[in-house]
Amino acid sequence: MTNSNEENVPDILKRLGKSINVLETAVDGHLEKKTIDKDSEAEVQRMAADRVRLAGSLDDAEARCQRLENVNREVSSRLINAMETIRAVLQKEG
Repeated sequence: MTNSNEENVPDILKRLGKSINVLETAVDGHLEKKTIDKDSEAEVQRMAADRVRLAGSLDDAEARCQRLENVNREVSSRLINAMETIRAVLQKEG
């Protein structure tokens, strides 16, 4: 019986080595996936922060655009009034 068990030891060690390799590969894959998941989560957080920053910038730009439109309307109105005044003066002189 001892002789039979001794003959099986190399086969058993070979199977054990293969099993350990499979286990190491699985653990490495799991650790790599966790790293990728953490990297992905960090990227999502950075993107969310960028989105908030960009939304704020967009709001500021829209507000500035609205102010410029209002100023443009005011300037246009003043130019029209000035042109009408100049026409009136020229018509009185002419």
